[in-house]
Amino acid sequence: MRIPIIAGNWKMNKTIEEAIQLVKEIKSNLKDGVETVVCVPFTALSEVKKEISGTKLKLGAQNMHWEESGAFTGEISPLMLKEIGVDFCIIGHSERRQYFGETDEMVNRKIKSALKHGISPIVCVGETLEQREANIEKKVVETQILKAFDGIVAEEVEKIVIAYEPIWAIGTGKTATKEEANEIIAFIRKIIMNKYQQEISDKVRIQYGGSVKPDNITDIMNQSDIDGALVGGASLKPEEFIKLVSF
Repeated sequence: MRIPIIAGNWKMNKTIEEAIQLVKEIKSNLKDGVETVVCVPFTALSEVKKEISGTKLKLGAQNMHWEESGAFTGEISPLMLKEIGVDFCIIGHSERRQYFGETDEMVNRKIKSALKHGISPIVCVGETLEQREANIEKKVVETQILKAFDGIVAEEVEKIVIAYEPIWAIGTGKTATKEEANEIIAFIRKIIMNKYQQEISDKVRIQYGGSVKPDNITDIMNQSDIDGALVGGASLKPEEFIKLVSF
């Protein structure tokens, strides 16, 4: 049985002091049977790790480089994240692809590096509004998945979380209907089944992301193939995030 996973992507928000205060409110209000992750800015990772130590709350980073060290000014390596005690890392978020030129090849390298160092990747895929209106959303997502998982062996797949985030629904207030989200996520599961096998696809956890809020989380989580949510804005408000993880 797949354990639901709710992850908050704080993006470029919260100072260290603000981050500590936020996790203080979250960590004592966690629901059993749901894996809860906070993906905080690099500057707050160490202090948040100290604050959540001994709790069920897991720590995530928002990005990483695939190399362990080197002349990559401004980047963070998997060794640095592992030393802090990071459990998860978001890889290939649409904002990284759009604003910083991340390619499917870079996403693939990052996934392999994260797995090598015992960090579970949260791999983001999703189409633009133009691609959906052109009825090529499945082709776009399939290409992203196949390139992301190139060279990934079956034994590693269940350590990966996939986040389907239609780009047109991120931070816009628009949300794919629960049926639209479940259809694509079921399609992603089928891609994994075809590349590996049924047993593997049954184990991989696939989240939905895109304007997830307390008033739509129950409908989303009641779908057959959706195992969780990657949450943006609502994860910055403790009362909202607590409601989300208590769906």
